[in-house]
Amino acid sequence: MRVFRGFQHPGIAPACALTIGNFDGVHRGHQAMLALLKNEAHHRGLPSCVLTFEPHPRDYFAEVAGKSSLAPARISTLRDKLTELEQCGIDQVVVLRFNARLAAQSPEAFIQEVLREGLGVRYVLVGDDFRFGARRLGDYAMLDAAGQAQGFDVARMNSYEVSYPHAPHCVSSLPPEGAGAALGRPGGTPGLRVSSSAVREALAAGHMEMAAQLLGRPYSLSGHVVHGRKLGRELGATAPHRGDGFRTLNLRFSHWKPAAAGIFAVRVWGLGDKPLPGVANMGVRPSLDPSDVNGGRVLLETHCLEWPAALGPEGAYGKIIRVELLHKLHDELRYTSLDALTAGIAKDCEDARAFFASAPSLHGQTHRQTTRDRI
Repeated sequence: MRVFRGFQHPGIAPACALTIGNFDGVHRGHQAMLALLKNEAHHRGLPSCVLTFEPHPRDYFAEVAGKSSLAPARISTLRDKLTELEQCGIDQVVVLRFNARLAAQSPEAFIQEVLREGLGVRYVLVGDDFRFGARRLGDYAMLDAAGQAQGFDVARMNSYEVSYPHAPHCVSSLPPEGAGAALGRPGGTPGLRVSSSAVREALAAGHMEMAAQLLGRPYSLSGHVVHGRKLGRELGATAPHRGDGFRTLNLRFSHWKPAAAGIFAVRVWGLGDKPLPGVANMGVRPSLDPSDVNGGRVLLETHCLEWPAALGPEGAYGKIIRVELLHKLHDELRYTSLDALTAGIAKDCEDARAFFASAPSLHGQTHRQTTRDRI
């Protein structure tokens, strides 16, 4: 898969079959759309292309308005989004920077400058709620009319639904009463509409099984292991300065509003031939002094319950790992002392081990590895 920032590159295909969206999480609805796009592209002899945006448009408008509450929680990083798009078999991804110019661009100009002149679209597939252009004035009908006038085909896919018999009340993305059958829903079975909003709600509520059902895989995050204070390795160590306590793998994220937060039982990929069970803290670690170098930063700190001896104490730094968040243990807690923090981590490790003991198939289940860093 080829990745381009913007469309002013000689390597971009001169014509393509295209879909457009944020694709946050690349959930099962996205996957169904991408499968349709691939089939249509193959039939037409065109490369499949995804046009996506960074930052998320709602992030941009939240910053402009000075209202952080308007920004959505982010399900995936750009790296993870590109990894999943590649797994779906997409040939080309174009990442457009969402800025003031793009926000002010009229729907007509977007069609002409981006779709026609920039990407040479021959076929465009969009969702049933697709809007585009300044003030979201463009819709499917406008795009379809432009296609008929300018010689490219336009299609749309209905909402995708999955059957989930125990959907908690936290997820509000159920279809309206009387809605017709949609792709992905077994005939006559009440369905849960798959959307990024539904995934965010499931993650915020700690319903990791539901999130996995919506995503089609366990929820995960990947990144480079970075250095931290190395405080964890001294907590619970067998002797002072031994460094064999709760050694952690630290992943740092630039976005300040993650979709999931708390303490989780996890699996770690990328440190060996099989996944490693662990326990992880996703969030800002309220027990840290705010003046600490990592105070207030969003980190995923993972302690592997089985540390590979071959790595030694420093062997994981710089590696790209992927951490699957399988089961939420509890929200982040503020501890008043290092002794209390040590006891809390030890209890979390016990609870994570109990979770894996209750689901032994998770321990060694084969799953794909993280692809190389592309950004």
